[in-house]
Amino acid sequence: MTKLRREFWTLPLTRLTPEEWEALCDGCGKCCLNKLEDDETGEVALTRVACRLLDDETCRCGQYDIRKTLVPECIQLTPETMGDVAYFMPETCAYRLRHEGKPLYHWHPLISGDPDSVHKAGISMRGITVPEFEVPEEDWEDYIIEEPGT
Repeated sequence: MTKLRREFWTLPLTRLTPEEWEALCDGCGKCCLNKLEDDETGEVALTRVACRLLDDETCRCGQYDIRKTLVPECIQLTPETMGDVAYFMPETCAYRLRHEGKPLYHWHPLISGDPDSVHKAGISMRGITVPEFEVPEEDWEDYIIEEPGT
């Protein structure tokens, strides 16, 4: 394990090491929510319907290392793909914020120093998701939510 550089999160995404890239995640779990995109407007809506791999308590992927094998449609964020997928990411997402040149929020664990600050601030999806295998896709509209923290 390499040492993370001080305030690495202020650097351009392309300058982050793989370990720093992973550490940028705030652990909110919003990226693992199924989203609905309006074909006409391009607007993206979050639902409470979570990927089957999301651990609702930790708000982390339960099979992160093999997620693309288990869920081929999972979007794998990289500095190179951010331009194509940033609009699809939650508004409070650290990757999206940094891609857009914006600072992290005060509740981000890298700023607060507390790994649970995202949950304490009410930003995470802890305890409010429903697994995708419990809701037919045609009913996802019934589960649209406003993004916590925006």
